[in-house]
Amino acid sequence: MTGSSRRSLVTRRALVTGGSSGIGACVAELLARDGCDVAVLDLELPGSDGPGGGVPGRIRSQGREVLTLQGDVRDSVWVRSAVDSMVEKWGGVDILVNCAGIFRDQVIWKMDDQQWHDVIDVDLSGVFHCCKAVAPVMRAAGWGCIVNISSINGMRGKFGQTNYSAAKAGVIGLTKALARELARSDVTVNAVAPGLIETPILESMTEVAREAAVSEILLGRPGRVEDVGEMVAFLCGDRARFITGEVIRVDGGQYI
Repeated sequence: MTGSSRRSLVTRRALVTGGSSGIGACVAELLARDGCDVAVLDLELPGSDGPGGGVPGRIRSQGREVLTLQGDVRDSVWVRSAVDSMVEKWGGVDILVNCAGIFRDQVIWKMDDQQWHDVIDVDLSGVFHCCKAVAPVMRAAGWGCIVNISSINGMRGKFGQTNYSAAKAGVIGLTKALARELARSDVTVNAVAPGLIETPILESMTEVAREAAVSEILLGRPGRVEDVGEMVAFLCGDRARFITGEVIRVDGGQYI
């Protein structure tokens, strides 16, 4: 039986990090729309209590099961235990989407060690921990899908973001290497690199910084979380089963 036919026989089980807000929340809900049971992993899970609360409630409203996992992707031991909990409850992990991320912007001559390590530890090491935890599960199953959220700033760099740009560039390198390592197990690994997207990060920008960023975008406006989420959902579906090791920009032409 081929991997592509096996995918259609079961309800897929998806793990989304950073899944309680922003791009992660959108991804979690779109995967539920597409027939996945979804485990939402985040440092905080506001509004998750009760059947109608937050992202978990919206997943349940689509007739899918949801598992909430509150913890820190920087903690490799906890990440492994979270994946074990998902396997124990649902029997496996078919999809991993790494959306968890932070930023601590500062020019390098003013950036302190903690600002550097905070971003590297969450945005890069967190992706590593999650990929490492699910890789044996997917290899044993003989198929799976991993999508990592990078950034166009990991491809081009950005003033005041040496930590963030380095982390997101690292995610791209990790994605390409992991695609090679897991290919024989029929596991696809891709990255999505958003540009300026309407998220809480955008709301924290100064008006001057926002206007400068928008001026770079050929389409003349920031993207929406749905623009990124739909690309992720596509990469997690059967139509993308022959795509691996790719970095796909969703940026309205901001990079070029």
